[in-house]
Amino acid sequence: MKLWFGWVLVFSVLYIEPVYAASFDCDKQQTLTEKTICQHINLNDADVKMATTYNILRRLVPMGTRSVIQDEQIKWLQLRDRCRDSLECLEQVYSMRLQKLGLHLDRIYRNGPY
Repeated sequence: MKLWFGWVLVFSVLYIEPVYAASFDCDKQQTLTEKTICQHINLNDADVKMATTYNILRRLVPMGTRSVIQDEQIKWLQLRDRCRDSLECLEQVYSMRLQKLGLHLDRIYRNGPY
């Protein structure tokens, strides 16, 4: 019985597909870029971090700055999608975007909307 359970466990683990939590639904991926992000945990993690930081930042800044950040995000998404399935390109654009969002957050921490 233990041997049978062990084999079931081994085969179950082998056939489990990894589940990631990108900022978009990986079951409904629409582009080659989204498919690549869903298939690589480091890109998936960067996508979640970027989306979370972006959403927090949008709520912290005044409306004028909010529109600037939203415009930057749209341009960044277009740049990201040009990477298609290039891991190196995607890693670079996520790093760049996270740095830019980090600069916006640093500005808030220093000056504060409070």
